[in-house]
Amino acid sequence: MGFLSRGLSGQKALNTYDVFKDLLNHSTSASGKTVSPKTAIEVAAVFACLRVRANGLAQVPLKLMRESADGKTRTPAKDHPLFPLLKSRPNDWQTSFEYREMLSFHLDLCGNHYSFVNRSNRAGIMELIPFEPGSVTVKRDDNFTLSYDVRAENGSIQNFPAKAIWHVRGPSWNSWMGLEAVQIAREAIGLSMAIEEQQARIQRNGVRVPGIYSVDGSLSPVQYKHLKTWIDENIGGPENAGKPMLLDRAAKWTSTAMTGIDAETLSTRRFQVEEICRHFQVNPIMVFAESKNTTYASAEQMFLSHVVHTLAPTYMRLEQSIDANLLTDKDRESGVYACFVDEGLLRGSMKDKMESLLGYKNGGVITANEARAKLDLNPDKDPESDKLHNPANITGNAQPSKDQKDPKDGRTAETV
Repeated sequence: MGFLSRGLSGQKALNTYDVFKDLLNHSTSASGKTVSPKTAIEVAAVFACLRVRANGLAQVPLKLMRESADGKTRTPAKDHPLFPLLKSRPNDWQTSFEYREMLSFHLDLCGNHYSFVNRSNRAGIMELIPFEPGSVTVKRDDNFTLSYDVRAENGSIQNFPAKAIWHVRGPSWNSWMGLEAVQIAREAIGLSMAIEEQQARIQRNGVRVPGIYSVDGSLSPVQYKHLKTWIDENIGGPENAGKPMLLDRAAKWTSTAMTGIDAETLSTRRFQVEEICRHFQVNPIMVFAESKNTTYASAEQMFLSHVVHTLAPTYMRLEQSIDANLLTDKDRESGVYACFVDEGLLRGSMKDKMESLLGYKNGGVITANEARAKLDLNPDKDPESDKLHNPANITGNAQPSKDQKDPKDGRTAETV
């Protein structure tokens, strides 16, 4: 364990739901529901969007590469201390997948991610230790220098300079803090929470529509209390759903439910799923929202659109943040850079991929071994497999120049 573990030793782990202090200025939506990361993540559509984005960020290999001086070759920078941290294990308790999955949740819910960068003068970066967003307060002085106050559960605060913290920002307004996505989407999330609560109450009441139970004459307080108890025990609740209602004393039941309320509620719930998806830039089909007009061909294009328009910007955000904050000037000068290998998400069907690779190979764009590498196959030992193929429509069809003699009759092209 590194410096941070020693500095905060003896303190309990921070609880995700309890320490979002920076986000505890909970905004109450117009629906009356308080929206915070804790409450927002309990909304099914929000959690589904978070998982789709997090899986897309975590499942794609993240590698540290090195480009040659002439820019022609790129090889994994396995000798760099950051390589194993990004590829497999950033700290003692997380895998690379788990770390990036968490990072995605932080960005999408809170707009910011913070990790302590444990550096050694001799060995370089040794580990990346994540902080929960609510435990960090960012400060900026008059010289635009940032510093970070990290609060432990016991209330103690430790200050870190900007160099010690890897701060990944989401979309920003002031350039040094990411916007809190949950607060921006609070109306859509709050309405979803209100609808869910309304439907839960209906289910708890045995899916009975609201109404008025009336009797002839007046009831004494004792009779009213007795009748209310009888209704609660024999009519309300899911255990009484479907049972016939027995009335006496010329009692009447008058429904007060609005006509078409069920259909309207269902429509509203569907719209709220779409609205939340818009906020998180996720196509509804990715969270298995029903779509009557979706075909296999259109779904494939939607998946491709998800990679290009939803995941690719996050890939670039992380790549550039790693290059700027975790690499040294010497690293960048030597051609080291971070790269998400997202070819697997763009490969499409095997038939399409084979046709594409054959086209590239026969067109002289890639070698046979380069095509095999894209299929995760070992290289062929035949030396010809490392040579570019000369396209058939180029070789053997070139016309002689005006000054070149035809080998058949010795005449030049100009006299033919």
